[in-house]
Amino acid sequence: MPAHNSFKTALAARRPQIGLWLSMAAPYLAEVSATAGFDWLLIDGEHAPNDLRSTLAALQAVAPHAAQPVVRAVQGETALIKQLLDIGAKNLLVPMVDTANQARALVSATRYPPLGIRGVGSAVGRASQWSARTDYLDIADEEVCLLVQVETVKALSNLTQICEVDGIDGVFIGPADLAASMGHRGRPGHPEVQAAIEAAMRTIVASGKAAGTLTSDPKLARRYLELGCTFVAVGVDVLLFAGAARKLAADFNGAPPAAEPVSRAAY
Repeated sequence: MPAHNSFKTALAARRPQIGLWLSMAAPYLAEVSATAGFDWLLIDGEHAPNDLRSTLAALQAVAPHAAQPVVRAVQGETALIKQLLDIGAKNLLVPMVDTANQARALVSATRYPPLGIRGVGSAVGRASQWSARTDYLDIADEEVCLLVQVETVKALSNLTQICEVDGIDGVFIGPADLAASMGHRGRPGHPEVQAAIEAAMRTIVASGKAAGTLTSDPKLARRYLELGCTFVAVGVDVLLFAGAARKLAADFNGAPPAAEPVSRAAY
């Protein structure tokens, strides 16, 4: 069986992929989201209460549908990456990558020897369909799509070098953490932050890597797509629910809805 990852193929072809952030940590709602028409769904292990088992459940829930799952690890630990790959995550997003050396270490963690240091245990893993994919070890390295998050001033200063790392398929700009790093915590829409984001996106696109981000602002999302971003998440499940629930309550009890957190939904 040849290596196949439709999300990775789409990014390489620079076909825009519109995504939804899954922070509910509920496989049932992951399955609902998979029927909505998004190209990709982010299963969040950093800021949502997901562990390895709930991530597996979400992967299983999404699997029958066209939407492609991307798993965000809580951090770039080699052992955790091994586990995520073994349970069938093909697309990984790793937060807080500040240097090219970190990026190279992550590439190594996703590759089997001699190209990397990923432990060989696929025979008992979902990734190989429990050995039914008899050539999995031959194709696994090229099947993985590795995305790294650049979200600090330090990372921006090293962005060109990070983009040069072979094996990195895309770079995701994290607006909320970048804003905090730049002294504008809670204000990712600040002009200085937005200028830095746009400059970074141009650098990523020019390097040939896929550029991505998350924003719940439709105008910003379209702007980023115009700049050449290929994977853009345009909403967060828990915030969509919160906003709709508050509006429904307000419609019936007459009280104004609580302030919307959606404008700050930019991880």
